[in-house]
Amino acid sequence: QVNIVESGGGLAQPGGSLRLSCSASGNLYSIYNIGWYRQTPAKQRELVATISSANFTSYGDSVKGRFTISGQNAKTMVTASLQMNDLKLEDTAIYYCYYIARGTNHWGQGTQVTVSS
Repeated sequence: QVNIVESGGGLAQPGGSLRLSCSASGNLYSIYNIGWYRQTPAKQRELVATISSANFTSYGDSVKGRFTISGQNAKTMVTASLQMNDLKLEDTAIYYCYYIARGTNHWGQGTQVTVSS
């Protein structure tokens, strides 16, 4: 079993910044990906950013150049952070952290990010 804990998010103005954090603990593996998806009522869940155990990163097209993901592997805990800059109204969503290893996906509870003037 993998336990996912998320923090961060909240309210920001357009052009502002927010930071999300996520930690995974429990039955971890040496090869994994960790990152975030986001979802709004009007859209399907979409990839925001992911980082692999080899530190390869990938971003959704809508956030490239504005969001940066980073990660650390402490063997008993894997952590990731998402720095979100130049936020736009359309970044408003629930952001879900996930950890995937050996074909099994584990999800966090989700955290609300609201961008509003």
